[in-house]
Amino acid sequence: MAKDLHEMRQEYGAYSLHREDLTEEPAAFFRRWLEQAEEAGLLEPNAMTVATVDAEGQPYTRTVLLKELDERGLVFYTNLGSRKADQLKHNPRISLLFTWLPLQRQVSINGHAELLSRGEVMKYFIKRPIGSRLGAWASPQSKVISSRSLLENKLAELKAKFAQGEVPLPDFWGGYRVVPDSYEFWQGGANRLHDRFIYRKSGGNTWDIERLAP
Repeated sequence: MAKDLHEMRQEYGAYSLHREDLTEEPAAFFRRWLEQAEEAGLLEPNAMTVATVDAEGQPYTRTVLLKELDERGLVFYTNLGSRKADQLKHNPRISLLFTWLPLQRQVSINGHAELLSRGEVMKYFIKRPIGSRLGAWASPQSKVISSRSLLENKLAELKAKFAQGEVPLPDFWGGYRVVPDSYEFWQGGANRLHDRFIYRKSGGNTWDIERLAP
């Protein structure tokens, strides 16, 4: 029998986070934590939960991979006919969550999503493994399908079709840059007294930093 959920808990406290540890610009500190997650050998350290909202106000979440990070924001790629893309078309507000439990850390980022240019998308698409490029063509993402064999047959057709040449960029495939308004860094602490710091954009390239109660 599974352990009682009431008894499932992990005591934190191996690490701490102080105001003097932070950089004045949040992307630099985020990059530091991301690099530490990679160095620690975590599985998919660039995996992030992406939250969007539909026209009725129903939130949806899914996990995607962060593929680019710079001073402009955080980038991910997707089918532009997917549910998340349709929701972002009507409401570009978005929330990201990175969870690195072995390091007792998480980072939540709120902002808005902007479509990437076709040139930006092409630069990434041609670097993808051939199987991933073919998969982008094969899957009508988020649409109801009758069976997995439909996908496998479509993939086989595409392998034959593009066997002698490059796989072109589908016109229904693209990406988004999340432009952050806030970053919240969470470091687990003993007795549930976690360390939480939030950066909020205060205009231009400046950020206000505050400590939050856990």
